Amino acid sequence: MSSVRLPGKVLRRIGAQTTLEYLLERLNHSRLADLVVVATSVDGSDDPVAALCEQRGVACHRGPLADVARRYLEVVERFSLDAFVRVTGDSPLLDQRLVDRGIELFRAGEWDLVTNVFPSTFASGHSLEVVRAATFQEGYALMSEPDHFEHVTTFFYENPERFRIHNFESDRDESGTDVSLDTEEDARLISAMIALMNRPHWEYDYDGVMELYGTLRAS
Repeated sequence: MSSVRLPGKVLRRIGAQTTLEYLLERLNHSRLADLVVVATSVDGSDDPVAALCEQRGVACHRGPLADVARRYLEVVERFSLDAFVRVTGDSPLLDQRLVDRGIELFRAGEWDLVTNVFPSTFASGHSLEVVRAATFQEGYALMSEPDHFEHVTTFFYENPERFRIHNFESDRDESGTDVSLDTEEDARLISAMIALMNRPHWEYDYDGVMELYGTLRAS
């Protein structure tokens, strides 16, 4: 909730509900994710996030505000996870099928990290990382820079020789396109995209979302 660029963005109402609710509904339609946990902070500004999770029956863990990586470490330990998928709360139109694809790739190989952001070819708002829990615990013990703790996985990308990282890509490079929520303009755009939908939003896959984006940008 304490985002500097767009305060309160994770509970920003876009269309019929909030950013986070759209994301949670999409993740609930994942075929392969066993559990969804919202990792928010103990700061009072995030009380509404915890309240929404309680209202919707979603697991919620509250940890440090600034040390986001620590929150993930605590979630790993609290829920005894072997691995986790990291997605961000400002991605209301994230395609849950990409989450399933990442999980499938992770299960099929001996990877420490499966990602679609190293390098990124998908539009912003569709990023995900599948991380082996033991690898994350190892990496966290070696983190030292503020960026490592704030951005969670930066340390792994800075040290690719230490880890088995597999990146999967889109069939086209749309890395310069943004359908995440970070500005007022983003809020207007995503709201307009949702308004164009004529079926449940989670039925729109990555290509469907990008087609809506293209329609609005062309108008």
